[in-house]
Amino acid sequence: MGGGANAAGDRAAGDSTAGRTRRDRLATGLLAHVREFLREPVHVVLLVALPPLVVEGYGRAMASFPEFPYMTTVPATLGRVNGAVFAAAFLAGLIGLFQVVSAVQADGRLAVCGFSRAEIFVSRLGTVLAVSVGSAAVTFGALWWRVDVAAPAAAFGALALAALTYGLIGVLVGTVLPRELEGSLVLVFVADFDDFLASGIVDVDSPVVNLLPLHYPHALFRSAVLEGSVPTDDVLAGLAYLAVLFALVLGAYVRVANRGEGA
Repeated sequence: MGGGANAAGDRAAGDSTAGRTRRDRLATGLLAHVREFLREPVHVVLLVALPPLVVEGYGRAMASFPEFPYMTTVPATLGRVNGAVFAAAFLAGLIGLFQVVSAVQADGRLAVCGFSRAEIFVSRLGTVLAVSVGSAAVTFGALWWRVDVAAPAAAFGALALAALTYGLIGVLVGTVLPRELEGSLVLVFVADFDDFLASGIVDVDSPVVNLLPLHYPHALFRSAVLEGSVPTDDVLAGLAYLAVLFALVLGAYVRVANRGEGA
């Protein structure tokens, strides 16, 4: 009986050690990927400078627009709101793209150090999550400095949802087009077109608009900033969209990893 208790204790200790080792590897992988991102000066400049420039640039550009009947607020404020969503989404998309482009070589080194594919995937995705939320925070601060936000917590959550959505889209773009320049150009076009149609600046009467990645984050962000409300249906739809993208990203990462092993 004593031997059985000792064996059970040894198994529990082994499981605890394995759990700590796994957590340590995930933390090490996450820190390695974040450092890799921050070591590039252009990444830091984008993270700090792009959001306020886009928010203010969109606001000034929209200030000269006439107030159309379907607009719910003054054009300058609407421009800053739309600029905030675009800045957070596009920057997060770049982060996702850069993570995939550098994945094959860097993840190969981590695999040699004993990291499993699951641990590498979680650390990569954790990097996209962390930097996307950071970009949403910088963008939200730039907007809040110029616009009175009715529901700050809900607005930040909607902006983080937009960033995470495009962070995953950036991963998908990087899988199909694993080149930073070409992938960035694709993201600029897609995010700009998406932001424009989902922004409410133009009155588009088409069910296709509901399928755009930024449709629900945009609706949530406008409601939170301008009205202080949080439509539950839009929250659920936005989270469901994010879940579908996550499933696609998981498949895309497996494809990239297999490509790296076959190289």
